[in-house]
Amino acid sequence: MTSETRATEPAARRELRAVRALLPYLWPEGALELRVRVVLAMVLLAAAKIVNVYVPILYKQTVDVLTGEGMGTAAVIAVPLFLLVAYGVARILTVVFAELRDAVFAKVAQRAIRTVALQIFRHLHVLTLRYHLERQTGGLSRSIERGTKGIEFLLTFMLFNVLPTLFEISLVCGILWWLYGVWFALVTFVTIASYIGFTLLVTEWRLKYRREMNEMDSEANTKAIDSLLNYETVKYFGNEEHEAQRYDGALRRYERAAVWSKSSLSIVNIGQGVIISVGLCGVMIMAAHGVVGGRMTIGDFVLVNSYLVQLYLPLNFLGFVYREIKNSLTDMDDMFSLFGVEAEIRDRPDASELAVSRGDVEFDRVDFGYDTRRQILKGVSFKVPAGKTLAIVGPSGAGKSTISRLLFRFYDVDGGAVRIDGQDVRDITQRSLRAVIGIVPQDTVLFNDTIFYNIAYGRTGATREEVEEAARLAHIHDFITDQPDGYETTVGERGLKLSGGEKQRVAIARMLLKEPRVLLFDEATSALDSHTEKEIQANLREVSVGHTTLIIAHRLSTVVEADEIVVLEEGRISERGRHGELLSRGGAYAAMWARQQETAEHESAVADARADH
Repeated sequence: MTSETRATEPAARRELRAVRALLPYLWPEGALELRVRVVLAMVLLAAAKIVNVYVPILYKQTVDVLTGEGMGTAAVIAVPLFLLVAYGVARILTVVFAELRDAVFAKVAQRAIRTVALQIFRHLHVLTLRYHLERQTGGLSRSIERGTKGIEFLLTFMLFNVLPTLFEISLVCGILWWLYGVWFALVTFVTIASYIGFTLLVTEWRLKYRREMNEMDSEANTKAIDSLLNYETVKYFGNEEHEAQRYDGALRRYERAAVWSKSSLSIVNIGQGVIISVGLCGVMIMAAHGVVGGRMTIGDFVLVNSYLVQLYLPLNFLGFVYREIKNSLTDMDDMFSLFGVEAEIRDRPDASELAVSRGDVEFDRVDFGYDTRRQILKGVSFKVPAGKTLAIVGPSGAGKSTISRLLFRFYDVDGGAVRIDGQDVRDITQRSLRAVIGIVPQDTVLFNDTIFYNIAYGRTGATREEVEEAARLAHIHDFITDQPDGYETTVGERGLKLSGGEKQRVAIARMLLKEPRVLLFDEATSALDSHTEKEIQANLREVSVGHTTLIIAHRLSTVVEADEIVVLEEGRISERGRHGELLSRGGAYAAMWARQQETAEHESAVADARADH
C-alpha cells in the first residue's frame, strides 16, 4: 500500500490494522513462558480491580459503625478496628497486585518491542537499493523510534489502564444498581458514556494537528540529519544560513500545528470537567435525598462519593490516555507499514547456492533501466574468464556503475542475463552470490567504529591475526600500528578521520579478508590525488593476481594492463580490445586517452611552474 493510499484511508481502519499487527507479539507461538505471563498478568489485573472496588464498601461499613448505624453499642469498639485493618490490607493488596502485574508482564512487553524492532531492522536490509536511495534516513529513524515507543505506551496504558478502568466501571455500576437501584447505576453510566463519547469526538478532530506535527517533526529531523551529514559541503559553499532557514521552515510549521494542538486541548479538558461535575452532582443529590429520607445511611452517602471520586481519577486520566493511544496507534501503523514495502529482489523458492568452480563472469545481452522511460544498458555483452582482468571505461552516465549493481544483484536485468560460472544470478541465493564477490568502491564508507572492526567486517568471525595479515597485504598495517591506539583507532562517522587513500586501503583489506573469487573495483581511485592513486593502483594490481577482476574506471591510466578493455557509450559497447589495440584504431578510446593525457600534461606543467616560483 502506498503512502498516498494510507493517508486517505479511514483512521479507524489504520488503528485496527495496527492492533492486529501487534497481537501476535503478545501471544507468541512456541513461547509458553510468555503466554503464562500474559495469563497471570490478567489474573493479577482482575484481582487488583476487585479488591479496589471492595475498598469503599469497607469504608462505608466503618462509617456506619462509627455513626452507630445498625450496630449495637458493644460492637462499636471491636468492629471498627477490624474494618480499619481490613481497609488498610485491601489498599495494600490493590498496590501489590498492580505492581506484581507490571513485573510479570514487563518481559512480554519488552520482548514484543525487541522482536518488532529486530524484524523491522532485518526487513529494511532485505529491501533493495532502489528503496534505500529514495528513503529519507531522518524521517525513517524517527518513524521507527515513535512506533516502538507507541507499542510500549499502548501495552502499558491500554492493557493496564483503559481495560481495567472499563472493568472497574462495570463493577461499580453493578454494585450501585444492586445496592441502591437502577437510577444510581444509570446516571453513573450515562455520565461515563458522555465523557467517553465527548473525548472520542473531540480527539478525532484534534488528531489532524498531531499528524501534522508528526510530519513536520520528521521533515525537520530529515533536514537536520541531511545537513549535518553534508557538513563539509555546507561549509564549502557558506550555506549555513540557507540550511538554518530550511530547518526553521519545518520547525515553523511544527510550531503552528503544536499551538493548535495545545489550544484545542483546553476545549477537551473543559468539556470533560463539565460532564464529570454534572454527573457527580446528580449522583450526590440523589444520595443526599436518600439519607434525608432515611433510605440510605451516612455510610451509603460516603460509599457513593468514594466510588465516584475513585472513578473520576482514572477517567480524568483516560482523556490523556485515549489521546496518546490514538497517537500511538498512528505511530505504530506508520512503523508496521514498513513491513508492507515489498522487497523488489527476492530469492526464488527453488534458488540454489552458487557453486563456483572457476569464477567466470558473463553479461549476456543485458538490457536495464532504473526507470522504464529511460534505458541505461542496451544489449551489453562481455565475458571475464577466470583469473583475467576486464576493464569497463566510458564517459559519465554511460552505465558503468550500473554494471556493478547488476553483478551484486541489487537490481534484476530487464533483458538478457548475468552469469557466474554459467549460473544465472537470478537462480541462486543472494547471500551465496555476494559471498564470492569483493568490492572496492569509489566512495568507501566506514562504520563509526575502530579500524579493526571495519577491516573485520569483511569476515566477522576472523581472528586478529587474519585481520592484521589482510592489513599487511593492503599496505596499511604500518600506518595503523603508528597510531596511538593502533587497531582500536576510531575512524569517525563515515570514516572521516582517515584520508581518502587510507580509507581505500581499509576497503582493500576488508575485501581481502572476505577472500572472494571475483574482485570488483568501481572507480576505486578516481577520488584520489595522482600520487596516492598510483600507490593504490599498484596495490590493486598486486591483490588481483589470480582473481577474476572487473575494473570500472574513468581514468584510462588505471586500465592499461587489463586483459581486455570495454568502452561503454550511451549504454552500448562501442569498442573492445587491449590498450594498444584500441589506441591504434583511433576511435573513442583513443580520443579519451588523448584528452586525458593532454589534461595530465597541463597539470604537470602547472605544477612545475609553481615549483619554479
